[in-house]
Amino acid sequence: MNQNEIIRALQDGAFDPALSKLYACRGEALAACRQRYIDAVLAFGREFGESGDIALFSAPGRTELCGNHTDHQGGHVLAASVDLDIIAVAAKRDNGQIRLKSEGFPMDCASLSDLTPQPEEVNTSTALLRGIAAKFTELGHPVTGFDAYTTSNVLRGSGLSSSAAFEVLVGNICSAFFADGAVDAVQIAQIGQYAENVFFGKPCGLMDQMACSAGGVIAIDFREEQPKITRTDVDLAKEGYALCILDSGADHADLTGAYAAIPEEMQRIAKTLGKDVLSQVKKRDFYANLRDLRNRCGDRAVLRAMHYFADDDRVTNAVRSLQNGYFSQYLEEITRSGHSSFEYLQNVSVYDDPMHMEVALTIALCEELLGDRGAVRVHGGGFAGTVQAYVPLDMLDDFKSRTEQVLGKGRCHVMQIRSIGGTQVKI
Repeated sequence: MNQNEIIRALQDGAFDPALSKLYACRGEALAACRQRYIDAVLAFGREFGESGDIALFSAPGRTELCGNHTDHQGGHVLAASVDLDIIAVAAKRDNGQIRLKSEGFPMDCASLSDLTPQPEEVNTSTALLRGIAAKFTELGHPVTGFDAYTTSNVLRGSGLSSSAAFEVLVGNICSAFFADGAVDAVQIAQIGQYAENVFFGKPCGLMDQMACSAGGVIAIDFREEQPKITRTDVDLAKEGYALCILDSGADHADLTGAYAAIPEEMQRIAKTLGKDVLSQVKKRDFYANLRDLRNRCGDRAVLRAMHYFADDDRVTNAVRSLQNGYFSQYLEEITRSGHSSFEYLQNVSVYDDPMHMEVALTIALCEELLGDRGAVRVHGGGFAGTVQAYVPLDMLDDFKSRTEQVLGKGRCHVMQIRSIGGTQVKI
């Protein structure tokens, strides 16, 4: 379908069933979704011209529910996609170039004549485009080029993984255009991780991409090369709770070293015990060798390994609680996970500037407001970014108002869980 045909189809409601399922919305909210896609199509036309067929795509942000920094050790994670997403209008090309314009940012251009990592592209979106195209080509799906316009309401720096959503979005475009849609959600997640590790230069795990790609509430077992996904479900409104993500306002600058130290220290413990990652180490062997591990690896590495073993178990317990309808027990596991991240994993603050401990303060504020109700934990990678809180619905308005009095207006975001991951949006 060309641009005019898709705009008419959106206006006439032909996309409404797909949008309603994607965003769980109707009425005015559905009209707003429809208009968002129409505006994106018009913006694509202004950037790339109005001729030729186009397609629509969406990839959601994600929230980590339990299992903090367990994925890169081959452990377990519980995660969910959320109702904030990146959408794209894209057209297939055969010119050997990817051109992608994100709303509010300069055009990213990647020439496909060289599909090797480029040092000058480290930490750029162009590196991700090149890396994803390289992996698709390596897998037998040569990428010949495409133009795309994207717009996002996934909060940058929020711990909702805007970068992973971007990677999953591009992966779905490449799958649709160059592989007849045959590349599945797990493969798309793995391709995104590859691009981020090898081309972008960030040593991330796979959890972010997997949650964005698969959609819904999923438990992920990373022990094998092919991650095992177990789908579960939770109706937060039925349980009487809202899921809030609070922006602490912390600065993300110069934190790559802090993030990288966590997997490095955990792997140091594993390698001292003759393994590659902690999931290969028996918990009893770890505790039997604590004295030697402290001397050889240091106390912080030992504490972080302690967190890993405990939080890995918590994911199993949290999933079991949800499956059996024991939501209060689930919240207890989330609370324990938060305390462990703060005390053992130590990814709440970098502790080199006592004037700025935004994440720690946000956690303390939420705990004070919630009392003995709900649950609070650091969200995502930590050090900066966001805090996750389960807030009773009868407290939500007051909680939002009082946290924003301290953190700033618009810093408390109420999330909905989305059932669909990265996808092409079709009639």
